[in-house]
Amino acid sequence: MAWRHVLLFSCLSALVVLSVLQEGAGASVRSRQVVGQETQKGGEQKIFMQESDASNFLKRRSKRSPKSQDEVNAENRQKARADELRREYYEEQRNEYENFVEEQNDEQEERSREAIEQWRQWHYDGLYPSYLYNRHHI
Repeated sequence: MAWRHVLLFSCLSALVVLSVLQEGAGASVRSRQVVGQETQKGGEQKIFMQESDASNFLKRRSKRSPKSQDEVNAENRQKARADELRREYYEEQRNEYENFVEEQNDEQEERSREAIEQWRQWHYDGLYPSYLYNRHHI
C-alpha cells in the first residue's frame, strides 16, 4: 500500500512540474513578443531584426562556406594596401638611417681631415714634401 502512495505522489509532482514549465515557457515567449512589438512600435531604434531576416542573413554565408569573389577582392586590396604602407614606412626609416650615417661619416671625415691638416702645419719643416714623409729607412 505504501508503494501506491509513493507512485501517486511522484506522478502528481511530475504533473505539477510540467505544468509550471509550460507556463514559464509561455510567459517567456509572451514577454519576447511584447518586447518585439514595443521595439517595432517605437520605430526610433531598430535594434532587433525580423526572424526571417536573421535566418536569411545566417543562411547567406556560414563560417565554413566559401567567401564571395567581392569579399576575397576586398580582403586582397586591404592586404596589398597594408603591405604597401609597411614597405613605405620601412623604406622611409632606412633612408633616414642612411642619411644619418652619411652625415656622421662626413662629420668624422671632416674632423680627421682638420686634425691631419693641423698636424701637417705644426710639423712642417720648410721642405716640400715634408721631410717626415720622405725619409728613407736604411
